[in-house]
Amino acid sequence: MNERTLSWLTHNLLSGLAYSSLHGPDIAPDGKHPERDDYRQVFLLGRLRDALNRINPDIPAECIDDAIRVITRTESPDLVTSNRRFHRFLTDGVDVEIPSPGTYGGVRHDKVWLLDLDDPDNNDFLAVDEFTVIEDNRNRRADIVIFVNGIPLAVFELKKPGDENATIRKAFQQLQTYKREIPSLFVPNEILVVSDGLEARSGTITSDWNRFMTWRTVDGRETASKNVAQLEVLIPGLFETRRLLDYILNFVLFEDDGATIAKKSAAYHQYWAVNKAVSCTFAACGIRTDESRLIGRFPAHRERDVVAEPTPLYQPSPKFNGRQIGVIWHTQGSGKSLSMVMYTGKIVRHPDMQNPTVVVITDRNDLDDQLFATFANCKDILRQSPVQADSRAHLRDLLRVASGGIVFTTIQKFMPEQNGDFLSDRKNIVVIADEAHRSQYDFIDGFARHLHDALPNAFLFGLTGTPINRSDRNTFWAFGAEEDEQGYLSRYSFQESIRDKATLPLHFEAVDVRLHIDKEAIDEAYAQITDDLSEQDRDDLAKRAAKMAVLIKAPARVKAICEHIANHYRTKVEPNGFKAQVVTFDRECCVLYKQALDEIMPPEASTIVMHTQGGKGDEYSAWKLGKDEEERLLDRFRDPNDPLKLLIVTSKLLTGFDAPILQTMYLDKPMRDHNLLQAICRTNRPFPNKTCGLIVDYLGIFDDVARALDFDEKSVLQVITNLDELKQELPGQVAKCLAFFPGVDRTVGGYEGLIAAQDCLPNNEVRDKFAAEFSVLSRLWEALSPDPVLNAFQTDYKWLAQVYQSVKPASGTGKLLWHSLGAKTIELVHQNVHLETVRDDLETLVMDAEVLQGILDAKDPRQKSKEVEIKLIARLRKHAGNPVFMALGERLEHLKEKHEQGLIHSLDFLKMLLDIAKDVLQAEKGVDPVDERHKAKTALTELFLEMRNGKTPVVIERIVEDIDEIVRLVRFPGWQDTNAGEREVKKALRRVLYIKYKIDDEELFEKAYGYIRQYY
Repeated sequence: MNERTLSWLTHNLLSGLAYSSLHGPDIAPDGKHPERDDYRQVFLLGRLRDALNRINPDIPAECIDDAIRVITRTESPDLVTSNRRFHRFLTDGVDVEIPSPGTYGGVRHDKVWLLDLDDPDNNDFLAVDEFTVIEDNRNRRADIVIFVNGIPLAVFELKKPGDENATIRKAFQQLQTYKREIPSLFVPNEILVVSDGLEARSGTITSDWNRFMTWRTVDGRETASKNVAQLEVLIPGLFETRRLLDYILNFVLFEDDGATIAKKSAAYHQYWAVNKAVSCTFAACGIRTDESRLIGRFPAHRERDVVAEPTPLYQPSPKFNGRQIGVIWHTQGSGKSLSMVMYTGKIVRHPDMQNPTVVVITDRNDLDDQLFATFANCKDILRQSPVQADSRAHLRDLLRVASGGIVFTTIQKFMPEQNGDFLSDRKNIVVIADEAHRSQYDFIDGFARHLHDALPNAFLFGLTGTPINRSDRNTFWAFGAEEDEQGYLSRYSFQESIRDKATLPLHFEAVDVRLHIDKEAIDEAYAQITDDLSEQDRDDLAKRAAKMAVLIKAPARVKAICEHIANHYRTKVEPNGFKAQVVTFDRECCVLYKQALDEIMPPEASTIVMHTQGGKGDEYSAWKLGKDEEERLLDRFRDPNDPLKLLIVTSKLLTGFDAPILQTMYLDKPMRDHNLLQAICRTNRPFPNKTCGLIVDYLGIFDDVARALDFDEKSVLQVITNLDELKQELPGQVAKCLAFFPGVDRTVGGYEGLIAAQDCLPNNEVRDKFAAEFSVLSRLWEALSPDPVLNAFQTDYKWLAQVYQSVKPASGTGKLLWHSLGAKTIELVHQNVHLETVRDDLETLVMDAEVLQGILDAKDPRQKSKEVEIKLIARLRKHAGNPVFMALGERLEHLKEKHEQGLIHSLDFLKMLLDIAKDVLQAEKGVDPVDERHKAKTALTELFLEMRNGKTPVVIERIVEDIDEIVRLVRFPGWQDTNAGEREVKKALRRVLYIKYKIDDEELFEKAYGYIRQYY
């Protein structure tokens, strides 16, 4: 399947959803049926005007024109700011003034709506392929653009399936280039889609690669089979016309914390869960408007017949008449807080809900603050600012209003001051309980009884980031609906989250048992210490657990643990660019560990974050932080370049704290069940090059994982893996990979060694089997690196990685989708070695007639053909995404298959190889010079990786950036033909290599200069 076929498949899927299709060149200014005045125009103005007149029949034509001028005018050079402004036009309409003689001021105010929210079928849905945009002399072509009413709301970037140089990741990177070079196309954009035919992901204009997510289900009920192409799920699952409008209106938001603005959209599990919860809310409230299940309308802009929805999204049981909306379990780190925002936004804006009041309750002040901040940062979609109740009296005042408001409070504020002291008997109050598994929500004895008494007619909705365990069944009784399977309205498990790369797996590492505390002391602490108490009460109880306190705070043990933390962090965490938390027994331990760590590490490397009142009577007042101070401190921790590496805590930051750079938790506090699971999930957020969250267990809590995590869900235990188990798997997996190469001398380097290895992988079937085993090994390696256990296998692994890279198909042909090597593997392969496959003297080989004749006369043409093949594959990989070179790669694969089947003699095979090589050189001469300049830094990177030796600094990217920047400043057109030009460029190059980086290597200098001449 090539890109054109993939584009056809996409159009075919869209046409099945009532989209019309057009070919971009046909509607171009010089096309058969032009719909654009020039290539700078990204709106289809004729369709836009027709749609707005149709949707807004009571608005005069001149006011429609005014609205079009407003929305097509870009007011800010910042893309995100402009995109946010346009999103408001989509959701709120465009304000216009209509001449109205006889009225005050002579005008009346109205809105022009860009989308028909009452009748989705009244909108114009169009897919255009090969849509070219020219902006600032930059010519770029989007593969597919989705227009709704002439507005470009979605962009697809498609790559050829199976081509390793045209991966889905490259599609994402190409969209980033388009955003920089033709930003006008992305001002109205709502959804970006990337696909290579096998994988497909969607995101927003601010989403990084980790937040481009797979859409797993078409109907919200069944997850698609692995055998179904993901594009065949994403398009009907997200781009069905009603669903697309619902998604844009209710599931796209801007999170603005005052420093940065991030545009975020719902993943599939959030979309379906929120809509289920909304449907159940309507049912509980007695609202039977089927149409609203998919499109949560803003206040109706005109009276008209409502078109009923043909298929309700989620139909609750007809017997549904309780106050419980349901319970959602979405794994920690998978976006639960934003799901709450989206749910709230949808119900508060729906007219049939009559402007409800939403009360969000937590059981801790820090959780209340964190969740409140998320809502406050997303107020665009809520159309109002949330308010925190600082007392029961304040809460009562906030609930006295007849309607409206989003109120944050803690469950403790529902404790009555006297019998019969209820807060409100209104029926349009919806209560959202965060972490609804906690004992406070026990309706029999806990605070939830007081909640029931205080708000007797409110509707109750519970969410949790951890599953409900055996002791928490009252949660389902309090918040769940009878018809919900297994008690949950929606569940998104650990394994699903890891599969979707929304979160990472968790590994735990046990330490020397001499640092452990005996089980009796831990059991005593479990029995006496609870995170439901205040910090001071916890400290008091800790003192009563004397045995545990004495053992855990013994000076020798504190010193030993801090030495282990420092050494482990320096050797296993810091080299990978991550940070860590140290979780201690109590506040006194925080101070003891800080003092001990300061003797080993720089004081600025760690700090304490804990609850403290301050003042003369507080022994911990030195560590008191105001809200703003704490937030600035946590921002420093999230900054990879800040020297703050370790946060020392005891209860703060163990729930709700989100810092993707946090990879390791040093755990020295007895915890179980929800508290333990919530804490360790701080480490599971995706971050570049991060493969897992790591828990270093100083107490032996994970000696019995099932006991520490007493849940019904087996999936919880399956995603928490002991690193010792991975270490035990490593030798066997290395042996499995080496077994493919019996008798091969792995000490032989160069082409001779690679050819001997390739002889053991004679066809695609065997190569794919090797690739499958090596993929398992490379994942083990990436998870364990840089553990010393790898040292014994480093030579073998490096050799296997080189073989893997040398046989990896240039076009991706094979049953298996071959993976890219991980960052740590690439670093190892290039460390003080020179990988022969990236050497490239193919041009000399092909162009020199004597060399050609010598090869053809050689006694062993098979070996020579292998050398040409290896070099040719490396050459083709340099032109990722270019269809000419993709076709050449396919020719090479077909030729290899025929040769492997014995259909071609070795000598003929070599001749055909050389024909392909000549065509490669010819194609390279025709490559767009602009594209070549974009590849300049890539070429230089390859050069340095090839030439690097033990004396070369490990700052390859910096060197390349420096050369690139300096040369761009000093060069001028035709500089290669003047002595002055060559002199200036060589001088700049010497400043970088010789002076800044102390690399005195004439061969390296000449090769670098040769590349500069070629690419600049």
